[in-house]
Amino acid sequence: MGTYLDGRTSQNASYANSIAIPITLLNTPQLFGQVGLISQGVTTNPRVLLKGTISVTLPLALVGITIRIVRGTLPTDPLIYSATSTFGLSILAPQVIAFSADDFNPPVTPQLTYTAFVSSNLLGTVRVGPESFDAILVSD
Repeated sequence: MGTYLDGRTSQNASYANSIAIPITLLNTPQLFGQVGLISQGVTTNPRVLLKGTISVTLPLALVGITIRIVRGTLPTDPLIYSATSTFGLSILAPQVIAFSADDFNPPVTPQLTYTAFVSSNLLGTVRVGPESFDAILVSD
C-alpha cells in the first residue's frame, strides 16, 4: 500500500434496533452515510477504499435492497458501486448488509466526497441500525 492520507467514518447508528427509519419511496435512493476526504498532498495512483454496513427489517414479501455509492453528494453523481440483495418471504429478523468498494484514480480535488444511499423495491422496509460508512484515501 502507499502513503496514508486521510480516513473518515460516518456512523449514523451504532447499535442494532437503535433507529427506525422507513424507506417510504420505492426505488428512490435514501442517504445513509457521507464522508469527505481531504486530498491535499495526493501523489500518484490515488485510491479510495470504502466499506460499510446497514441493517434493515423487511416486509414479508420478495424484496430487493440496493446500495449505491457515488463520488459526490447526489444520487446522480458518478456511480462508484452498486449492488442489490434480494431477500425471500421467510426472513423475519433484521438483515445486515455489508459492502466493500474501491475508487481507483479519482480526480484529485481539494476534497473528495462519497455518499452511500439505500433503496428498496417494496414498501415496508425499515432501516434499524447499525449503519456505518467508512473511507480511506491512500496514494503512492
